[in-house]
Amino acid sequence: MNRINLLFARKQSGILSLYFCAGHPTPDSAPAIIRTLARRGVDMVEVGIPFSDPMADGPVIQDAATKALRGGMSLLRLFEQLDGIRNDVDIPLVLMGYLNPIMQFGFEAFFRRCHDVGIDGVIIPDLPFADYLRDIRPLAEQYDVHVVMLITPETSDERIRFIDENTNGFIYMVSSAATTGAQREFDAQKQAYFSHVQELCLRNPRMIGFGISNRQTLESAQANAAGAIIGSRFVALLDETADADAALDRLLQDLQQ
Repeated sequence: MNRINLLFARKQSGILSLYFCAGHPTPDSAPAIIRTLARRGVDMVEVGIPFSDPMADGPVIQDAATKALRGGMSLLRLFEQLDGIRNDVDIPLVLMGYLNPIMQFGFEAFFRRCHDVGIDGVIIPDLPFADYLRDIRPLAEQYDVHVVMLITPETSDERIRFIDENTNGFIYMVSSAATTGAQREFDAQKQAYFSHVQELCLRNPRMIGFGISNRQTLESAQANAAGAIIGSRFVALLDETADADAALDRLLQDLQQ
């Protein structure tokens, strides 16, 4: 069974997933960051594929991607770095990246390499759903890699249900239609959105991301979904500390405030 499914079968709430950008803070830091987070008890890790035009990302992740690209990070280099990661890491690993670099790599080659190095899921924010159904889903199923789709407050109930019926793993529930970035709180409008989606009784578990950086936003996400995905705040702390242990210590302190 895919490790994502195993995680959600074992743990239905309180899941913590962290995102970082491959090649940041240093060109070869990705394997060490993954191993540190797994050792420290993080449930799932999202590894960002740096891209020059990350339309869904805010300034923190854009800056990390720019530094990673300048340092020579590429999709091929990332796969080379991830060879052997499954010798000592058991938690689910998800790649998050935009369509252009994956298309240039070749879709079948991409999913084959994901399978070879032990990637459990991929998130491609700008992948049209029709293209996913026609071209990507067969490859993903062949190589046992779940394609995780995003929903936002603007996504209709009909489309949410359609996504739920045609994907596996989990649904990435974006807290707002804005780009990534820390938020101080989730207001009443966001809370109503969370509650509404919860009432749809979807087949797939949901993870809430974008904006989680403190106790209020974390508790709100965990109360309305299986767990939370934290990206920008962790990336910012990696930039400040250049050390995954120190960045995680600081993040866990932030999440208590």
